[in-house]
Amino acid sequence: MVYEVVYLYDVDELVTLLVSLPTHRKLAMSYSHKLRDLYFIRFAFAIVWVGVMFASAAAAAEPTALLTVLLVIYPAFDAGAVLWQLRADPNADRSTTSQWISVVVSVLVAIALGISSSIALPAALAVWGIWAIVAGIPQLVTAIRNRKAGGQVAQMLSGGISVFAGAGFLVQGIQGKTMMTGPAGYAMLGAIFFLISAIRLSIKLRKVTA
Repeated sequence: MVYEVVYLYDVDELVTLLVSLPTHRKLAMSYSHKLRDLYFIRFAFAIVWVGVMFASAAAAAEPTALLTVLLVIYPAFDAGAVLWQLRADPNADRSTTSQWISVVVSVLVAIALGISSSIALPAALAVWGIWAIVAGIPQLVTAIRNRKAGGQVAQMLSGGISVFAGAGFLVQGIQGKTMMTGPAGYAMLGAIFFLISAIRLSIKLRKVTA
């Protein structure tokens, strides 16, 4: 329970505040529920994506149509998820710069992966690495900002790991490596972090509503 000390000099302002507190609480609870659902959805999507990737495309040494589709879908879905989160956030005063950067970067990366993966896999691996680095930073910032909503520790770790993993993919791409098992494993780790965040947020919501 968080207690705030508020200094007011007008009775009407005090009444307005007291009336609005339940509304703010409901909005915060609603947002936390939406975040939990989003994390479960992102977990499920990532698991399916990783399964298809490992089964049919991760070991490809040459560009394939399926691999290109998979590489485009992943960042495109990421952009859509962040957009959904932006629309669900009830706090209009909160800065959304990092999230919008994430959306723009993910869209650009989807286009870049579509082009690079149809030409040379090392180029696609390098693009994936750059995306992981750039996407990891906003994810970390967003998780820190949403920490009061609960379930954000895993997202903070995910953002930090994304930066380090992305650097590794970038180096591999520059070295001419073609194996895409790295990005698949990276996505699997991301899925686990989303599941952990969803579970932690569910536990917190149960405690609040108990």
